[in-house]
Amino acid sequence: MLKKSDERLTRREREIMNAVFALGNRASADDVRARLVNPPSDSSVRVMLARLEKKGYLKHQQEGLRYMYSATISPAAAKRTALQQFLQTFFGGSLKQMMTALVTEASWTEEELDALKDEIERVRRESKRK
Repeated sequence: MLKKSDERLTRREREIMNAVFALGNRASADDVRARLVNPPSDSSVRVMLARLEKKGYLKHQQEGLRYMYSATISPAAAKRTALQQFLQTFFGGSLKQMMTALVTEASWTEEELDALKDEIERVRRESKRK
């Protein structure tokens, strides 16, 4: 079995993983297919699920006649990986560029900006303690 870090996911495989997480990290092939944009055939979804299992991203348990799939990594770990891919793809790895884009391109309320400022200050205080 391949390690997760050895092989990147295709766009469709990432979409399938997102569907599994959105379905509470427990989904059948039919559940996953129902959440996909322009879904491929039922058999294609099953082949992709099997491929994700071979790559080490999914596992399954049999329930009656169907397989129920779940991720082998936590949603938090998946989130970190997705954010890293997003950061590399759109911002060349620059966290500052990404954060600046997020702050300047969104419509923020005063309360949201204050909460964001408070979170920045909290992180700053914690980093000084280390």
